[in-house]
Amino acid sequence: MQIKLIAIGKTDLTELNHLISVYQNRLSHYVRFSFEIIPDLKNSKNLSKKLQKEEEGKLILSKIYATDRLILLDENGKEMNSVGFSSFLQKQMNSGIKQLVLVIGGPYGFSEAVYQKASGTLALSKMTFSHQMVRLFVIEQLYRGFTILKNEPYHHR
Repeated sequence: MQIKLIAIGKTDLTELNHLISVYQNRLSHYVRFSFEIIPDLKNSKNLSKKLQKEEEGKLILSKIYATDRLILLDENGKEMNSVGFSSFLQKQMNSGIKQLVLVIGGPYGFSEAVYQKASGTLALSKMTFSHQMVRLFVIEQLYRGFTILKNEPYHHR
């Protein structure tokens, strides 16, 4: 199985980009991982929230293959601790899917079309984080999940 993370909009902070690349590198020892950025929509200030979600949704869905399992990072999604997330990853690998795709949406969330295509939703916390920070948190949790599965000391139980 391979894992792809998709996010809307670039990350401006050099320090954050550095940390993301550190965890991407660590994660590459466990699984094939790719991180894809969909550029921010042009003239989004002229679009309603609904139209912005629909336009971003079209871009997201254009990156998804029929055989992918799509999971959305959503504030109303299922919450789990790191051990539970590692079990989730193991179940995905055991299911025989080719690619697990995790998506961080734009500022207003996802279009109805994206929700309909998704196999599920995950929440990182009840707290709200910036879309830029969520990228780091997701990649770090993926890394942590694989170290848990390999019984390595990164995660202290």
